Amino acid sequence: MTPRTLLQFFHWYYPDGGSLWKEVEDKAESLAAMGITDIWLPPSYKGASGGYSVGYDTYDLFDLGEFDQKGTVATKYGDRAALERACHSLKNNGMRVVHDVVLNHKMGADEKERVRVRRVNEEDRLQIQEEEFDALAYTRFSFPGRRDKYSNFIWDMNCFSGVDVIEQPNERGIFRLVNEYGDGEWNNQVGDELGNFDFLMGANVEFRNAAVSDELKHWGRWLPDQVPVDGFRLDAVKHIPAWFFKDWVGHMRDQINPDLFVVAEYWHPDMDVLKNYLDLVDKQLMLFDVALHHRFHEASLAGEAFDMRTIFDGSLVSTMPEHAVTIVDNHDTQLGQALEAAVEPWFKPLAYALILLREQGVPCIFYPDLYGAQYTIEQDDDSKTDIHMPVIDCLSRLIEARARFANGPQTDLFDDASCVGFVRHGSAQAPGCVVIMSNGGPAEKVVGVGIEHRGVTFMDFLGHHRETITVDDAGQATFPTSGGSLSVWVREDGS
Repeated sequence: MTPRTLLQFFHWYYPDGGSLWKEVEDKAESLAAMGITDIWLPPSYKGASGGYSVGYDTYDLFDLGEFDQKGTVATKYGDRAALERACHSLKNNGMRVVHDVVLNHKMGADEKERVRVRRVNEEDRLQIQEEEFDALAYTRFSFPGRRDKYSNFIWDMNCFSGVDVIEQPNERGIFRLVNEYGDGEWNNQVGDELGNFDFLMGANVEFRNAAVSDELKHWGRWLPDQVPVDGFRLDAVKHIPAWFFKDWVGHMRDQINPDLFVVAEYWHPDMDVLKNYLDLVDKQLMLFDVALHHRFHEASLAGEAFDMRTIFDGSLVSTMPEHAVTIVDNHDTQLGQALEAAVEPWFKPLAYALILLREQGVPCIFYPDLYGAQYTIEQDDDSKTDIHMPVIDCLSRLIEARARFANGPQTDLFDDASCVGFVRHGSAQAPGCVVIMSNGGPAEKVVGVGIEHRGVTFMDFLGHHRETITVDDAGQATFPTSGGSLSVWVREDGS
């Protein structure tokens, strides 16, 4: 069985114009042949900024590019028909479809409402002023363009716990809505940054309102009737009470598929925090390995000074591998974003080998690393910077190597600060490989691959070394790698 390999098929600066769904459809066959098993799609529903929305400014969950809302019918990625074709193309090529879900907030309300609010200290959200006052807030979502198709639920002030913009008086900040939920307090079981990290942006969804919870379950049941759904990527979960997702994910598995793949974005490097969250959600999902991403970022900047023996220190994949989705970069860490911590291109082949070819974790590939990307970001001084993200030359081969050679038990070779590696020993049914990498100069390791391989010739699957290596009678061979590079050694006969 091909090991699960996830591809994030978008980035933050993907071009406007409705072409992404078509690109997914066109590339499905080649991705399946490469070894990709799961495709993470961007939010497919209408955002507040219409045809320019990346998808994280959720407006209408039920508008998959079907209705004339926010100045457009199609989303940034295409219309509903194109989305359907893309999803079915993935399924027809044997891949699973993972949908991005942004439930924390809504933006782009259709109407303002007269509300009562209390000001909140943005640096300590537990400090909520006692004084409450009247204001206008953008809290009513009636979706006039959809006209109650699929759902007649109206979101109003009772569906939200806070907002960041009010009128009469005109102010920006964080304002706690005064309603019947929470006795004026934020939700519990959220991140404790800034005192309480319930509020993120826009109109903050109030999950303690049972009608809201029911509507979000209804949407989750509705989506698989429209397009194939094999999993969800959950956005910004540290801003959403864990008890909600404990219930919602369980409900989705009951209603859609007990094997539904669910990965949540809890952007925090501390393992104790992540373990606590996983306990709160009954370990029903996986998390992105934020700590490992930051280790990759640091290693790429430090070069040979970074001790490669420590690359997995403090990572989720080293402590709870069954819950780890490993990444090199994503749309939040790429240059220009708030969490910018991009891994330098020279190190990405090493990083991808460390997530693709090992036993532990589910690896996630980032679209620009496979296909490249060019975009322009605006700086605070109104200047512009052109960004070029190059294709990582050997990435497609590493993905293929995962599908073909990442088999059997693993032996780590982490005994040198600059040159590390590991052996996948294969099985009776599938071949293994020897992976050697260096963040310094050219290096080599003497590796015992087993007497069953004596006299066998190995080749570098990546083509970085043209010579072959023959295993001696003791089942050992010396496997080299170039400086700042890696080699994936496999049996020349492919067995």
